[in-house]
Amino acid sequence: MRLRWPAGPGYLVAEVLAPVLLHASPGGPEIAEADIRTQFGSARVLAVVRQRGGWFGVSVPERSNGTLACLPNSGRLLLYRVRDRLVASLSTRRLELLRAGRPVLRTTVAVGRAADPTPLGRFAVTDRLIIRGATHYGYGALALSGHQPNIPQGWGGGDRLAIHGTDDPASIGLAASQGCVRAGDAAVRALIADVPLGTPVFVRP
Repeated sequence: MRLRWPAGPGYLVAEVLAPVLLHASPGGPEIAEADIRTQFGSARVLAVVRQRGGWFGVSVPERSNGTLACLPNSGRLLLYRVRDRLVASLSTRRLELLRAGRPVLRTTVAVGRAADPTPLGRFAVTDRLIIRGATHYGYGALALSGHQPNIPQGWGGGDRLAIHGTDDPASIGLAASQGCVRAGDAAVRALIADVPLGTPVFVRP
């Protein structure tokens, strides 16, 4: 059963209600199965970037940066829209949350250093994670669908891109991270509380 796209403003997302196959292209080879939960246990909500016939192009961590996965519009999905978007500027080292086009949060961030640059492009929020105990990630993180392109030797934290807190507040405003976007814990706390899964994240020069 093909679902109607919800009308109105905002960005289309698709929550996975039953496991669904991801394809390299509409009707093309299967590349992975999207379950109802992410690897971190969140509801699986996919940001829809393109629509072609009965197929959606979605931003997922199973694909490389800038490459979409495709899945058919079906009753295995719950379609709705989110009003938020996050915009990170690497040159100004600022992160902005906009809701229905209006800014609701602006904060200074740390970005990737020259050897480990933060990748440009459009990504999506896949998880909202509160991290218990003292870690390099501070209060928590918004995990994103993208990947850090250059992982330092010996780094064991995986290559997923994220917006996260920090145990080094002096680094905020600098090009100091290994590719992720670091924000102060107060801003990260607000983002985790307010930003819906599937929210698009635009990283600009």
